Amino acid sequence: MTSEELLQELSDAIISCKKDAVLAAVEKAKSEIPASEIIEKGLAAGMNEVGVLFERGKLFLPHVMMAADAMTAGVSLLEAGMPAGDQGKKLGVIVNGTVEGDVHDIGKSIVSTMLQSAGFEVHDIGRDVPIRNFVEKAKETGADMIGLSALMTTTLPGQKEVIELLKEGGLREKVKVMIGGAPATQAWAEKIGADCYAENASEAVTRAKELLL
Repeated sequence: MTSEELLQELSDAIISCKKDAVLAAVEKAKSEIPASEIIEKGLAAGMNEVGVLFERGKLFLPHVMMAADAMTAGVSLLEAGMPAGDQGKKLGVIVNGTVEGDVHDIGKSIVSTMLQSAGFEVHDIGRDVPIRNFVEKAKETGADMIGLSALMTTTLPGQKEVIELLKEGGLREKVKVMIGGAPATQAWAEKIGADCYAENASEAVTRAKELLL
């Protein structure tokens, strides 16, 4: 099989939400393709597609959770074969959550899984998170970045409030802020002074690497 075919098989296995299929595809690909590529272009690509299918109502929450679980298992299998140095090196610490008043969870969870798979230490603090908790968790973990998801127009201001609180606490220079969610845009990110906007989980990983590495 070509690299393209192997990556497609990895992606399809994730979309099938079957852990066995994912592990078998990882096992097959790992002698042919670097681990980072398997994660980014195979597993993560599949996970992004799962997110799209979920948004379109083609897949449901249990499928997404199974796919995320399968992806985590695939990444663990790859990590087991990596040299200890590669494995232990964290790219940065990220606190990720959905702002107060917003109970949407799934997009944010996919972002957390993919950031983790890319080598970041991720503290996912859940959904409907009080604004102050983001800042406190960032202090407690020494975070380099906060990820703020908002899926409703009414909860977008929460993203701005976290940035204001970081400024008040003298932390804004130290902590980058990434925003996302359906109503968020690049223009909104610029307006509130966020460091970046990510449209999907794959972009979130790219932006985090650009800002933190």
